[in-house]
Amino acid sequence: MADQAHSAQHERIGLGEKLGYGVGDLASGLMLNFFGFYLLYFFVDLGGLAPAAIGLMFLLTKLIDAVTDPVMGMVADRTRTRWGRYRPYILFGSVPLGLSMVLIFSAPQDMGGTALLIWAYATYSLCMLAFTVANVPYGGLLGVISPSSHQRSRVTAFRMFFSACGGILVGALGTTLVREFGGGDERLGLLLTVSCIAAVSVACLLTTFATTKERIPPTPQNGSVKGDLGVLLRTGPWIAVVIAAVLGVTSIAARASTAPFFFKYVAGDDGSPVFLFFDRPALFLTALAIGQVSGVILGNFLVRWFEKSHLLIGAGASMAVFIMVFYTLPLGAVWPQTFMQLAIGIGFGLLMVLSYSMFTDIAEYIDWKTRRQMTALVIAASVFGVKAGVGLGSFLPGLALDLTGFVAEGEQSETALWGIQIAFAFIPAGILIPAAGALFFYGINHKVLAKAESELSQRRAARA
Repeated sequence: MADQAHSAQHERIGLGEKLGYGVGDLASGLMLNFFGFYLLYFFVDLGGLAPAAIGLMFLLTKLIDAVTDPVMGMVADRTRTRWGRYRPYILFGSVPLGLSMVLIFSAPQDMGGTALLIWAYATYSLCMLAFTVANVPYGGLLGVISPSSHQRSRVTAFRMFFSACGGILVGALGTTLVREFGGGDERLGLLLTVSCIAAVSVACLLTTFATTKERIPPTPQNGSVKGDLGVLLRTGPWIAVVIAAVLGVTSIAARASTAPFFFKYVAGDDGSPVFLFFDRPALFLTALAIGQVSGVILGNFLVRWFEKSHLLIGAGASMAVFIMVFYTLPLGAVWPQTFMQLAIGIGFGLLMVLSYSMFTDIAEYIDWKTRRQMTALVIAASVFGVKAGVGLGSFLPGLALDLTGFVAEGEQSETALWGIQIAFAFIPAGILIPAAGALFFYGINHKVLAKAESELSQRRAARA
């Protein structure tokens, strides 16, 4: 048994398992990028709801997530099955997630007003709950796929690569599929496109379940729920990364949710292709996603020589600078704007791959310091961080549009156009400043991690 524990410490994760785990985040990448770009537009410009009303919905539903995400983490940490602690939830949560995604865009054509707002609250909350059930354990699985921080970082790179591929697919094909499937009916096009995304997402999650393995055995006693929460809330590195992750995602989500309004009303784009079959929104999303892939690959190399927290601070600062450079460019400067969006994507790729990797390091750190295994609870923050960031990234633009007098599918005033610019540039750049500041309090470095891994390996071997 001790030999098995030592073997797990040094076992290399094969390419097939890295791909199998990574492809699970293609599901999240497709869903979150599609929702981030189209959901506010669907309910406001096509559904006629007030921007502030739907923005508030995105924010209030995060209060539910603030409860369900950690609860799901604690439940998964205490689960014991022949498939492991986390993999069963990926298996049984995949289909409900796919169905709930489709349900959001299935609102009847003649539904509006209060009825549509209730539909938005109910279906979006249901979808986020299904996302929690599948994705918190998916994140927890990363923490037990290997005892080695280096191996987990490599697997994280595959995860972030596929997440970015979701952005590339939505960027390259999203507007085209909506246009072609809808045949002039944008709502129908959205429904059929999200149905395809849901089917692919279910297949991806099932692949992850079938190809992965949990290598860190559970401890016989896992501690109390109250004790786990107390430890977590006293862990400074966890708080620092949560703040950075939430605000980093908020920045990108705010730009994505405002992009349809920016291109339609500020840039005056008519939806015509500007490069091959890419229209300007498609080029915008694709450039971000390609940059994200590049940032993931870059981050996987840089962590060998630099501390993760230092790299993350640099990534946030560069994103803020490039967002403001984008703002200063002429509205018709398609290719300079695309290049700036690519640079923003590189910073975002670094932010995502490093923050997810840091959450698994924090789980190891807590295990080392307190002898408590709470991997999924720690990593639940990454899922909540993404959802909270997406929610804030829709709420803040919705509020800005409402306060500046946006009119759905109408001619916009100068004030309303300025509101779109605020939501598209100033809000995303500004919130990256406190995100970078939080990381100065992270405190876990290469030396600390090496000591933690060594002592944990000895403990597990002795327990075995």
